[in-house]
Amino acid sequence: MNILTFSEARAGLKAVMDDVCTDHSPTVITRQSGEAVVMLSLADFNSIEETLYLLSSPNNASRLLTSFEQLKAGKARIRELDRNEESKIE
Repeated sequence: MNILTFSEARAGLKAVMDDVCTDHSPTVITRQSGEAVVMLSLADFNSIEETLYLLSSPNNASRLLTSFEQLKAGKARIRELDRNEESKIE
């Protein structure tokens, strides 16, 4: 994570924005009077928003965490999905 002053960010705004988007690493921009802000790419912001949404339901969060644990334990199965056939999720 980069930390820049407002003046540094303003002087190199295009480069700062390019770095944030390319590196997928947020940049903190500090100000002399006022709270610091964080700059991140829209893609990263959307990803964070989606993750928060998926984890906002305790039941869904539990299912997702269980799935990750199963994946780490080597219990994952690769399956082909047939988009033409309705299937019941187990």
